[in-house]
Amino acid sequence: QVQLVESGGGLVQPGRSLRLSCVASGSVNNVAWYRQAPGKERDLVAQMNYHGDRNYADAVKGRVTISRDNAKNLVYLQMNSLKPEDTAVYYCYAETWAGLGVWGQGTLVTVSS
Repeated sequence: QVQLVESGGGLVQPGRSLRLSCVASGSVNNVAWYRQAPGKERDLVAQMNYHGDRNYADAVKGRVTISRDNAKNLVYLQMNSLKPEDTAVYYCYAETWAGLGVWGQGTLVTVSS
């Protein structure tokens, strides 16, 4: 079973940038980042297939970039111009080549002055 481990979360001031990383224990197909703010549902932030096609949520479009390094089984989420409403636990998600969905444990991002 593939496992995902996120890193890179923390406390950041509004307007600053942060890069999240997610390492998979094996090769994966489609990948995505989700986030869940306190008291809210888990929402899609960005997704990317193996060949590089990307989609973004409207709330982050233009401020966030998802990327991946397939050789190293790494997925990144570069977040710029962060806002307090970006505060959430960010989860890495991946689909295995067998079609199974796998979640990471989450990393907390807090945007506050």
